[in-house]
Amino acid sequence: MVRVLMLPWLAHGHISPFLELAKKLANKNNNFYIFICSTPVNLSSIKPKLSEEYSHCIEFVELHLPHDDLPPHYHTTNGLPPHLMATLKKAFDMASPNFSNILKTLKPDLLIYDFLQPWAPSLALLQNIPAIEFSIMNAALLSSVCTHDFNNPTAKFPLHLRDYDIRKFHNQCEFSSNGIKDGDRIQQCCARSCKMILVKTSREIEAKYVDYLSGLVKKKIVPVGPLVQDPMDQTLDEETWIMKWLNKRERSSVVYVSFGSEYFLSKEEIEDIAHGLELSKVSFIWVIRFPKEEKGTRVEEVLPEGFSERVGEKGMIVEGWAPQSKILEHYSVGGFVSHCGWSSVLESIKFGVPIIALPMLYDQPINARLVEEVGVGVEVKRTAEGSFQSEEVAKVIRDVVVDKIGEGVRKKALELRDNMKKKEDEEINGVVEELMQLCTR
Repeated sequence: MVRVLMLPWLAHGHISPFLELAKKLANKNNNFYIFICSTPVNLSSIKPKLSEEYSHCIEFVELHLPHDDLPPHYHTTNGLPPHLMATLKKAFDMASPNFSNILKTLKPDLLIYDFLQPWAPSLALLQNIPAIEFSIMNAALLSSVCTHDFNNPTAKFPLHLRDYDIRKFHNQCEFSSNGIKDGDRIQQCCARSCKMILVKTSREIEAKYVDYLSGLVKKKIVPVGPLVQDPMDQTLDEETWIMKWLNKRERSSVVYVSFGSEYFLSKEEIEDIAHGLELSKVSFIWVIRFPKEEKGTRVEEVLPEGFSERVGEKGMIVEGWAPQSKILEHYSVGGFVSHCGWSSVLESIKFGVPIIALPMLYDQPINARLVEEVGVGVEVKRTAEGSFQSEEVAKVIRDVVVDKIGEGVRKKALELRDNMKKKEDEEINGVVEELMQLCTR
């Protein structure tokens, strides 16, 4: 039995791919027993996503963070006020002694860790446990960070991406918590990975960046595929109001609108998107979220006056959460207005849904460029000041979903969906083979 301990970063967008990887490994090889380690608040939300069939091979392990400066319900990025992000990273670092004890207790054969905790592979090495990084960011982005000289921010990057987008992300890599820049954390995590790095991507999307990254870090880059949660695993009755609404729409006529679990639209952004949706005259499902400290806020308070009445049955507003995979899989969905978080991009590609890219922060602008480069989406152009306009939102929605100009994008999305589906088994088999070789040497 090969015992694997997984330590994702404290974001749902990271924990879910780790959980999906655990399930894929368990399905492919009965020799894997996998521990997934995170904070109690995160584990309480993902435990229901794991069916009974995995109870014999996947186990959850609680990692307790100090809560002098941060109460336990904030030991997650989900709903975390942005100004507390540095505090969360510091608390995560301060939990390293607790994680060391977990390593000593479980004695795993392998540690699979995430991109912001360089102390994790170091602790594993002290106990002679091999450790490899699993990057949920794509190979293009990871290459960009590993190329970047943080002492020389004007360095040129050998990637076919806009310098403006790369520099914007690198500025965010300069954010510091507990005295360590995020960019340095990412670089250290890559450097400490044993012989290889697992990357949540497919060669069908970014073969050239996979090869470039491998040469850059002098390690084998192993794509694990999209790792999208099976829509059947999402608890949604076919007869619920969302599905009933979708079932009444024509094929590929609806846009799904969502900006992930970590970005909260300002009132002005909500108004611009609302006007854009209204101008597009396309049916939509729009998920709107508020930070936890604004839980008393009502959707009606932030939408333009009379918006709901004007769009009527053409639009559905969902507050908080929606079963994204289930919605994207539905035949009536023909476009995804997305912030371009990488997991959302892969979900959209997996189901052949073209993307209306509206990136906001972090890696999203670079992901949006990759979406355009691959040909499965179009980015909403912004003004010189960085804002977007409702007219441009409406134009891109219609271009991608309705008008003849978007035929190429729609065709490419379906083509890439089919090609990736053919490669999924091959990619995960490759991962299993690499891990077994590493653990049995």
